[in-house]
Amino acid sequence: MKKIRLLLAEDHTIVREGLRSLIDSSEDMEVVGEVGDGREALKKVEEIELDIVLMDIRMPGLNGIEATRQIKKHFPDVKVLILSMHPDDEYVLEALRAGASGYILKQAAHEELFTAIRAVYRNDVFLSPSVSKKVVETYIHSNKSVIMESSVLDKLTQREREVLQLIAEGKSSKEISGLLFISPSTVETHKAHLKEKLGLRKTADLIRYAYRKGITGPD
Repeated sequence: MKKIRLLLAEDHTIVREGLRSLIDSSEDMEVVGEVGDGREALKKVEEIELDIVLMDIRMPGLNGIEATRQIKKHFPDVKVLILSMHPDDEYVLEALRAGASGYILKQAAHEELFTAIRAVYRNDVFLSPSVSKKVVETYIHSNKSVIMESSVLDKLTQREREVLQLIAEGKSSKEISGLLFISPSTVETHKAHLKEKLGLRKTADLIRYAYRKGITGPD
């Protein structure tokens, strides 16, 4: 029997170890790789054959939403199942817009996790029950499908979203230039574009915006 091959993208080692042990106890799925941030997830997807990335939504360097967006752009056949402690409908909608096939809460029982993995593998969409209720309510109370409607974040370039997260993590322009292999002046240009597109004036406003949107911040 062919097993479902999963990559774990989670920045907490103890959580990854628990997930690996749990998943490997199942007869029809196996963990084929582990990474601690979204950028490592992108590299690993390029290197190994896998079916699903089990992706934490908040990770340093590159968050789960942005990593999902980039994975689906370059590897559309790889499915992403978001694993998060946040049931907020805004997080769920951003994940779906980015291309995720499912969203499951970290407090879910292991049977629900297995069900979610198998559903996503079958090309179905899986949402934790409490999450589903929030998303349906959002849909019902909207005059149009907000699930697929583009958000303000979609209007930013990939590089601008990366710079935004690193700014929110407290990185200086010099540090960001080194991490992204661009010049400090280019970082400043991206900062200016971010402020213009988001209608913000100060770097502190960018940081608050990133925290509010779940781009970075404490788990």
